[in-house]
Amino acid sequence: MDTLHHRFQQFQKTIWFNIFCYLWTGIFSFLAFAPVSLTHFVWIAPFGFFWLSLKYHGKYKKLFFHGLLIGVVFYAISFHWIIHMAITFGNFPYVVAILILLFAGLLFGLKFPIFMMSFSFLSGKIGRHSVWVAGFCGLLSELIGPQLFPWYWGNLAAGNIILAQNAEITGVYGISFLVFIVSYTLFQSNPWHWKEIIHSKEKRKQYLRFITLPALLLLTFIVSGIFLFKKWENVKPVKSLNVLIVQPDAPLSFRDGREIKESIEALMARIEKLTDEGAVRLGKKPDLIVLPEAGVPFFSAHKTEITTKVRRMYWDRFDSLMFLLANRYKANVFFNEIDAGFKGAPSPRNLRYYNNNVLYDPNGDRRDSYQKKFLLMFGEYMPFDFLYELSQQTGRFEPGLTHNLIRYYTPRYYTLAEKEKSPKGRHLGWTDTETFNHEAVRSYYETTRTEVSETGKFLPLICYEVILPEFVREFRTAGNPEFIVNLTNDKWYGATTESDQHMELGRLRSIELRRWMVRSTNSGISANIDHLGRFVGNKKTGLMTAEALSETIDVIDSPPTFYTQYGNLIPWLMLFLTGIYYLNLLIGIRRGKSA
Repeated sequence: MDTLHHRFQQFQKTIWFNIFCYLWTGIFSFLAFAPVSLTHFVWIAPFGFFWLSLKYHGKYKKLFFHGLLIGVVFYAISFHWIIHMAITFGNFPYVVAILILLFAGLLFGLKFPIFMMSFSFLSGKIGRHSVWVAGFCGLLSELIGPQLFPWYWGNLAAGNIILAQNAEITGVYGISFLVFIVSYTLFQSNPWHWKEIIHSKEKRKQYLRFITLPALLLLTFIVSGIFLFKKWENVKPVKSLNVLIVQPDAPLSFRDGREIKESIEALMARIEKLTDEGAVRLGKKPDLIVLPEAGVPFFSAHKTEITTKVRRMYWDRFDSLMFLLANRYKANVFFNEIDAGFKGAPSPRNLRYYNNNVLYDPNGDRRDSYQKKFLLMFGEYMPFDFLYELSQQTGRFEPGLTHNLIRYYTPRYYTLAEKEKSPKGRHLGWTDTETFNHEAVRSYYETTRTEVSETGKFLPLICYEVILPEFVREFRTAGNPEFIVNLTNDKWYGATTESDQHMELGRLRSIELRRWMVRSTNSGISANIDHLGRFVGNKKTGLMTAEALSETIDVIDSPPTFYTQYGNLIPWLMLFLTGIYYLNLLIGIRRGKSA
């Protein structure tokens, strides 16, 4: 063991050791993250930080440099899909796509050098508190480090369903704090010290004192997680809804040699077929049919002066199909479209586009809509106008103005005959919309109209918004939703790990709010997630597939959770109080030296 230790010490002096540290943290972080989800590796992944912080202790420029390199390696391994996105979405050459990945690692991996420099500084000044310094610096880097695709160390640990329950109280940041505390404790418990700990009574006492508080913290999180899991597992739902998710695998563009009409016709027929097949598997009429973001790309079902004359985006056959699905099953249909409006006085310069979700009630009437508020930089807008010339496929979207919930409805029947009422002859289908205009389609179903009543409200999120815990909290001003619906289009990333990561990052919102989530994606991964963060029925759709997912979801009636009301209060409070404590210690140390 001593010989091995000596060799490792010699290895630490080489540049190869630095590369070893980059790869250690990058690889073990990837293995702990979705889709591999070997969560236990998260506890040793930060070792690379600790090794380099010891090697370059007090050398802040080198720590900053090596922290940046860890960020680049982490991004290259875990977020390699950025290359695919840059090529597919931005139409950039392969070399430029690689440069974009490297730039993303440098810019959005800043939390790594922030951790290493702050940890080196504080642990050098306050050595006996190093384990808590690790937690403090880890939390600090998570809270202030800039990110485009926000992920946190707590997300990696939240693959453990018990630890994940603590997100209701501490948010993901609290779990990140735990990760760094436990990781540094394990780091200092390495095999090199076992011999002296075993043979020395004094060393054993020191070690027990060292691990006592971290062990108690871990135990607290485990006990709290078990308590919260049992508490919410025993909560009885107030009602259930039959939900049908349609994953149509719509094309990103029409560049495969077929006519646009042929491609879009095939897509609309596929949506109708998937809905019918999903309803058959459900065995009863759905209450809610959910289509994904860009499930019908490039078009709008909103007939306005702007979408019909200024920009011809409205397509009556799109409008008709959504109307037909609502009436065929007397269900709510929630779907995505492109909408447009003027920002200020009507003029070409003031024309704006919106990523819009809208609900049609069981009569096919247009009801509430939600316009995406948190837009993705480089995807839905560019920070500077000249960048549009480099990526002409990037959208020019305007953020929505409100955090609003979506109301959904239930048809009210007063007699059996009224419930079984059907249109004259037969139900219309997609092919009929070629000969029936939208007004004719509505007229055809006029006799089947029924009274509907508002049943409840749900929280709508579009794509990227679901991975932003602070943003999702802002909907609390709109009321207490019954469940969450997330519409997403991840097709830009191909069959990469991004879809699994997107799903995993969004899963914690169900725990934070204690609400079930319906997640409908264009090309995968679609699923229903319960209020404990579990996949309902252990069902998920595949990637790059067209399929439907039918499931009954539960509605939990409970007041807003601690996290919903207070957000990251506990992590910020921990950071503030610990910071005050360390500042006081540093001042005391400085005064002691001057005396």
